[in-house]
Amino acid sequence: MDPILVPAAQYLRMSTDHQQYSLDNQSDAIIRYATEHRFQVIKTYSDPAKSGLRLKNRAGLKQLLKDVVNDEKPQFRAILVYDVSRWGRFQDHDEAAHYEYVCKAAGVPVHYCAEMFGIESGPMGWILKALKRTMAGEYSRELSVRVRTGLVRLAKLGYKLGGSTPYGLRRQLLNKKGKPKQILALGERKSVADERVTLVPGPANEVSVVRRIFREFADENQSIISIAKRLNDEHVPFLRGTTWKWSSLRVLLQDPRYLGMHVWGRSTSLLSTPKRQLPISDWIIYPNAFEPIISQELFIRAQQVFANFTIRLTDEDMIERLRRVHAQHGKLNTRIIDRSRLCPSLTAYCRRFGGLLNVYTRIGYEAPKERAHNSLRTRGCIFRAAFLKNVLGAFPNQFQEVRKNHRFRPLLKYRRTGLLISLVFARYVPETLNPEWIIETPEARTGHAALLVSLDSEGTVKSLWVFRRIPAIHRNMRVRQGDDFLRAGIIVEHIAGLMDAISGIRPI
Repeated sequence: MDPILVPAAQYLRMSTDHQQYSLDNQSDAIIRYATEHRFQVIKTYSDPAKSGLRLKNRAGLKQLLKDVVNDEKPQFRAILVYDVSRWGRFQDHDEAAHYEYVCKAAGVPVHYCAEMFGIESGPMGWILKALKRTMAGEYSRELSVRVRTGLVRLAKLGYKLGGSTPYGLRRQLLNKKGKPKQILALGERKSVADERVTLVPGPANEVSVVRRIFREFADENQSIISIAKRLNDEHVPFLRGTTWKWSSLRVLLQDPRYLGMHVWGRSTSLLSTPKRQLPISDWIIYPNAFEPIISQELFIRAQQVFANFTIRLTDEDMIERLRRVHAQHGKLNTRIIDRSRLCPSLTAYCRRFGGLLNVYTRIGYEAPKERAHNSLRTRGCIFRAAFLKNVLGAFPNQFQEVRKNHRFRPLLKYRRTGLLISLVFARYVPETLNPEWIIETPEARTGHAALLVSLDSEGTVKSLWVFRRIPAIHRNMRVRQGDDFLRAGIIVEHIAGLMDAISGIRPI
């Protein structure tokens, strides 16, 4: 009678370190082990050309663990692996033990076919297995150090060590004597270990585009976004025929390779750890590694423009620049700040310090007109918030406050229909023969339904009007009682009638 064979799955993994770990060699050893120990391999999981450092990129092992854990009765009753290192070279040996224990707890033990212990054989087997796991992780650490040492040596000689090739440059293959051999096309690699790769200027049209980008940014005060738009409008293709993006231009304008300078080691992700930036003192820098395509002076001017970007300036830097502009003009206003090439934009000051008046206070500058206008605006914001709170309190569960972000004024949302309603205030104009109100409507709100709130001379609510939509009007428009503009709306005599006026309006 034939002996009963235990169904088993085999797990194979091969990185690029040793031929002895080829998938075929592993499978042959596992089959011999299975024959000797009465196993029958019915399923194979594999991770070809995958590092054993992390589980994340190993689809085969992840699927194996998933099948073991999720199946109430797995098809196989054992897992056969060539040795401990094929299970993984995890830097924390407890991680390898954890995955093995998960399988064992599900009734599917792991057998290491090329190890002397095979499966646990008491305390000595456990100790030896833990030692093997630690040695597997240590091998990866030692290999990483050796590889990095070799890369540092080549980087110090100015050779390219992988990565993408920037626009306007091409990869030049050098033979073992350092003589040019050929230009490598996209996807081509060197075929001999002692050959090297460097960079050379690309086609003349691409070189011309790179020089144009630097000139427009550094000397003509063009923004990155406008440069990208013009290049796309002129149908100038980027890499692989794609379109230009501001992020691509930002990288291009700060790439020292256009100076003929080779820089390597700006970041590291040693042993698959999260990527981190290294200090400049750890970079490998080789000047004049290949022919530059822009001058050093032009590159420095471009970096000076980047240095003036707000995100790179401290609060004190921004304040000090504004002091210098004040000393130059003897006064400050929005036009002077916006036109100054020394200062960041007016918006940048407002975002950083919470408003222009706060900036003026920091430098000790008095601006009566701006303070008066700002006080009026502050009172309006306070009144808007209080009115919105009253509406929400008067109609609980009927309305909802919505806001795109902190830069936009809040809207009312009628829950039943989803109608969006903007709040528009009509400010009373004193000292006029006929009562007048000024309506200030942001252009972005002219397409919404609107609740127009007219105020009296004391700043309290005089009347309410509901509009299906605010017509396209001037930024500041004066209206009088009985104007055609008001006839287009529905007057609300009391806030209790607000629901009746709104319920008849459908979203546009």
